[in-house]
Amino acid sequence: MLLSNEDIERLEKRGYEKDFFVRFDKEGYATLRNLNGVCVFFNPKTRACKEHDNRPLGCRIYPIMHDEDKGIVIDDICPAKSTISEKQKMKKGKKVLKLLEKIDAEAKKRKSSS
Repeated sequence: MLLSNEDIERLEKRGYEKDFFVRFDKEGYATLRNLNGVCVFFNPKTRACKEHDNRPLGCRIYPIMHDEDKGIVIDDICPAKSTISEKQKMKKGKKVLKLLEKIDAEAKKRKSSS
């Protein structure tokens, strides 16, 4: 899951060290870290997010995502995919595009300052 600077700051305010939950790639993008194939905030006992109320915007928008070839889509692997209406898909799709623009700009800035 891609992270915006705002997502990172919100989780840091919750007391988490950036190194615990963020991984930066060579292009400057910040993503949630995985541990044993799942998000570091996933609680296997409760099968829920430990930071549900403070989760990144991309997690809030999910299962709506952007596919470079198809545009706005519903992630096929999500068990709740059939509960999303076309109206919800379009509404959240606009948020996805706006978030991606923000994240792209932040990554570009990180890369240029490194």
